[in-house]
Formats: sequence, C-alpha cells, structure tokens
Amino acid sequence: MTDRAATGGTEVDVVVVGGGPAGLSAALNLARARASVLVVDAGRPRNAATLRSHGFLTRDGISPLELRKLARAELSAYPTVRIFDRTSVTALLEQDSGDASRFIAALHGRGSGTPPAIAARAVVVATGLRETLPSIPSLRAFYGMSIFSCAACDAWELQDKALALIGETRDLTARARLIARWTDRLTVFTNGSDAVDTVEEAELAASGIIVERRPIEDLEGDRGAVTAVRLAGGDRVEIDGGFVRPQWHPALDFLSGLDVDRDRFGNLVTDRSGRTSVAGLYAAGDAASPGPQQLIVAAGQGARAAAVLVHDLVGVRTAH
Repeated sequence: MTDRAATGGTEVDVVVVGGGPAGLSAALNLARARASVLVVDAGRPRNAATLRSHGFLTRDGISPLELRKLARAELSAYPTVRIFDRTSVTALLEQDSGDASRFIAALHGRGSGTPPAIAARAVVVATGLRETLPSIPSLRAFYGMSIFSCAACDAWELQDKALALIGETRDLTARARLIARWTDRLTVFTNGSDAVDTVEEAELAASGIIVERRPIEDLEGDRGAVTAVRLAGGDRVEIDGGFVRPQWHPALDFLSGLDVDRDRFGNLVTDRSGRTSVAGLYAAGDAASPGPQQLIVAAGQGARAAAVLVHDLVGVRTAH
C-alpha cells in the first residue's frame, strides 16, 4: 500500500468513490458546502443496459446515462470538484499521522494525469454493486429493454401483461407477491433451482401465480422485445416481458484494509445518516445496506451523507 509521501501533496476534503446518482449527489452537496472533492469514477455503472429510468421526480423516463451527463454538467460549475474518469480506488487505509487527512486512497487510472494516491479527510463510498444474472444464453439481449430487475422502476410499463419472474434466490416468492400488484398473469421460473419451496408454491398458486420449476433453455424474441421462455424439453411459455432477480455483489475490495461493519450480504452497515463504523467513512446508494435502491433514493442518500459529513468535519452534532 502507498504511504503519505506518495500523494505528492495531493489532498482534498473528501474523496467520493463512485460516479453514479449517490456519488454525484454527494459531490454536489459537498461542493455547495465549500468542500474540496475528488470523484473517482471507474465508468462501469450497473444500470448501463437500462434505456430509461423511472421514479426520479422531474426526470421520469430519462436515460441513466443522460442523468449522469446532466449531473456532471452541474458539477462543472463548482471549481472545488474534480472528477477522475476511468479511475478506481485500489486500496483505502487510515493513517495515524495526526494531521487532518485521515485516509490515503491508492488510485489506478486508465487516463492520463492520475496521481498514485490522494489524501482525504473523509471518504464517501458510492460504488454500487456488481450483478450476476442467471445463466440463460440470450438474457442479456433483453435485459434493460423488456426484462428488468426493479419492479418499482419498470412495472408500470408492463402492467396487466403476461410476465415472467426469473430467479434462483430464496426471496423469489416475496418478489412474486410484489410484481403481482401490477399483473394477474405472472409465471415464476426457478430455472431448476429450489428458490421456491412447496409451501410457497401453494401460497402463490392461491393468488393465481404459476411456478415453473424446469430449467430454462433460452428466451425468445427480437430486437430486445422478449416473447417467450423456452424450457428444457422444448415447451414454450409466451410472455410480454418480465423481471429477473440478479445476484448482487458489493464492489468493495478496496476496503479490505479497513475493519468496517458489513451486513450478511457484504454491504456496508451505516446509521440513518450514512456513517459507517469507521469514523470519517460514509456510504450511500447500493453499496450501503440493504443494497439496490431506486436512483432517486440513492441520490437522496448521497445528499444526506454529504450534509452529515460536513457537520462532522466541523464538529457540529445535529438531529441527522
């Protein structure tokens, strides 16, 4: 790991790790509090496949990439904010030198001009999650266009249609109950897994929800519009769209040098204001427990963490 000298004097009030809605919202509010901020953005957003995002007040239906573009344009008005693109934090350690900079972040950049490390008084973790989809050959061809992961984000556009819910995790039954709010034509596909037990299957059946346990051979459709689920053996179930339950993994390897509390899924545990168990380290968005959130919720968490961080820097305790 790098030491203090490796920063070459590069020092900021706050490093924000992640350039999604949570991180950019935190950066904006920190800038308005006259903090110097470095946003480190690897440029690999989890929602890159999503054409439109919903539920964000005044921006309903906007492309996630357009939302990031607008946010960056707003940040450009604040001279205390810098954004390092195509850059990642490879390690983060506390230092015990006694000066104001509590953390040293080691950086790896694919662009020019990235220093090897930077010192910061505080860090906001907004790295989001990596996701793994069920192993179905054509799933990625429909993901973000007619197959989605977030019911609150995308179910309105699919209401009253014949839908699939595909997944292999134990929360599949709960997700089925939620999606049934938008349609009474729902089939749950466990893809050969034991994600739904027999008691749950009976409960779902009583609500008119079908459980299909056979492995999925592939999805059918054209130009992003799914039309059917093809099962092992050749049977087809026609659908108009649907949802998939990915498995999510926190992108937090760079925190291995810190003893910070996590939940059973590996997400960072915070108080209601975004503080983690390590003083000066905050988290917002999908990286924080309980995990995936709507964009507007992640942005709100970033704003709240920024406000509390500023109060903490000056030693002011508030009702936050």
